[in-house]
Amino acid sequence: MSVGRTRAVSLLGLEGALVEVEADIGPGLPAFVIIGLPDASLGEARDRVRAAATNAGCALPARKLTVNLSPASLPKHGSSFDLAIAMAALAASGLVSAQSVEEAVHLGELGLDGRVRPVDGVLPAVLAARRAGVRTVVVPVDAVDEASLVPGITVVGVASLREAAIRHGADLVPEPVDAIRRARLDDPGRTDVDLGDVIGNSDAVEALVVAAAGGHHLLMVGPPGAGKSMLAARLPGLLPDLDVDEALEVSSVRSLSGRPVDGELERRPPFEDPHHTSSAAAMVGGGSSVIRPGAVTRASRGVLFLDEAPEFSQSVLDCLRQPLESGQVVIHRSRAVARFPARFQLVAAANPCPCGQHGTRDGDCVCTPIQRRRYHAKLSGPLVDRIDIQLQVARISSAQFRLAETAEVVTTAVARARVEEARRRSAARLADTPWRLTAEVSGTWLRSPGRRLPLSATRPIDRALESGALTMRGYDRVLKVAWTLADLDGADVPGHGHVARALGLRRSL
Repeated sequence: MSVGRTRAVSLLGLEGALVEVEADIGPGLPAFVIIGLPDASLGEARDRVRAAATNAGCALPARKLTVNLSPASLPKHGSSFDLAIAMAALAASGLVSAQSVEEAVHLGELGLDGRVRPVDGVLPAVLAARRAGVRTVVVPVDAVDEASLVPGITVVGVASLREAAIRHGADLVPEPVDAIRRARLDDPGRTDVDLGDVIGNSDAVEALVVAAAGGHHLLMVGPPGAGKSMLAARLPGLLPDLDVDEALEVSSVRSLSGRPVDGELERRPPFEDPHHTSSAAAMVGGGSSVIRPGAVTRASRGVLFLDEAPEFSQSVLDCLRQPLESGQVVIHRSRAVARFPARFQLVAAANPCPCGQHGTRDGDCVCTPIQRRRYHAKLSGPLVDRIDIQLQVARISSAQFRLAETAEVVTTAVARARVEEARRRSAARLADTPWRLTAEVSGTWLRSPGRRLPLSATRPIDRALESGALTMRGYDRVLKVAWTLADLDGADVPGHGHVARALGLRRSL
């Protein structure tokens, strides 16, 4: 029987599904047909595979070759199927061991000269293969370190189709080739910044520590030069290192986004700061045939910073409401539904008005009340209601500047130690729950019998709720911040002072 089989992986979001690649060589005029719902780039594989096989010294027979990608109902896209198609075809022609080819998953794009090119998404693809019970994957040489991050699987790196055929038993003489490698660019997001660089603004620094300890979202409003961007850039440094599962998720997103993933998992939380001209697709992800992750997914397990947030399109800002609640992005297309993680901390910065001078000491604001209202209306009520800490940041005066020079400096190391201790306390409290951070806890759980705070402690937010100053969502978010404040202070249960401070952090605007 002239049928060869192997396997590849079809990625939809970060989720991968095994695809069986079958190749049949039958009678008829020479032809190369790919069936099984391929997209345009995958349909072009027939020309790449035939030319690569010829130039690699293992030409395909001049007969009718039919390649089936099963399950046929699953959409398939991209050039990562090239190597699997070529190996199935070589197995069907009898050039390589059919059993050896069938036992492995093959990932890689083929060049016309027969070399194997690197592709995006190798790490999530290998993770999907391991979950499906596969024990061997064949990848481009450039992706060996990335694929080896997945434990319990044998990774074979090949530089050319000829080398892959030899590894599967082809009787060919090895020919060394220069492996194709991607250029390694420096990551612009990795800069050494310390919280000790912040002068003054002790209230803002403390609010930043509270946000890091509980995973709370933060909105800062203040004039230009108040230090909003400086504070936001230092938040990732306060966050603890990622655990193994979180690091795999972050590294998988980097791989799918085309960013380099070396031989170590990414242990530090990511930081994304998209420009205010970003579209909705750039923010939450999208695409017609190939669905790519957006900024909220690249910031998952880290920080998403929106500088000059009111300058973003209102439709783009409103796209954030669902990820803020659910921690994931669900993108629907006509033939597929892709899910991406989006458990990020939102940090938004805004000026008090379009010119930025409203409420400053010099008072040189030229904006009309209508302009100020229109400016802040970009941040819709439902979006702001999902932000736990809403902080007013002011410029420091010359007197504050002189006092700050002699005051004790709060460094990133000191603040991170406080954050880690607070997170250990909250982790112990949430050990038997599906949540890990205080900001993720549901309000129903906080208000359940045995956890409900006494009336003496909740009196400030009870009054705010009764007067309409707080929504029910806002009430629960103040409770979450109060629990974080208690964790930072080493208290077992929030008291009246913690609740009042939490309410003040939400209503400081």
